[in-house]
Amino acid sequence: MDTIDEKLSQLGIELPQAPSPAGNYLPYRLTGKQLYLAGVISSDASGVIQGAVGDEKTIEEGYAAARQCAINSLAVMKKAAGSLDNIKQIVFVSGYVNGVSRFPDSPKVINGASDLYADVFGERGLHARAAVAVAGLPLDSTVEIQVVVEIV
Repeated sequence: MDTIDEKLSQLGIELPQAPSPAGNYLPYRLTGKQLYLAGVISSDASGVIQGAVGDEKTIEEGYAAARQCAINSLAVMKKAAGSLDNIKQIVFVSGYVNGVSRFPDSPKVINGASDLYADVFGERGLHARAAVAVAGLPLDSTVEIQVVVEIV
């Protein structure tokens, strides 16, 4: 069986450094076997992926931003759990989409994160979730996710 790091390599994914908190809070909290991640915004090596879906961003660009959020969250999970092989399952994802007023397609955007977790973890990556559009996110980011994970 492949390790998660091998799976990431097969998918062409290189994890970034785990993002640091932007204030007086923790990037994650481990309680028992539950790992709670603080909000992770859409950012890559170029900086924050910004803009509202339905205005500056298409649904496809929002999907890619959500996928990048999930990649960033994997870096936090790895730091917290020591190895991504210690992730028993993704339990819950709260997905927030910076969208125009009355934006109806936030689930299509947050699928970018959900699909990435399924690709990386298989069955263990399937999770319950919420996907909502909001009027704005920190640093005008396109997407933010919060994740609850169970570790072994």
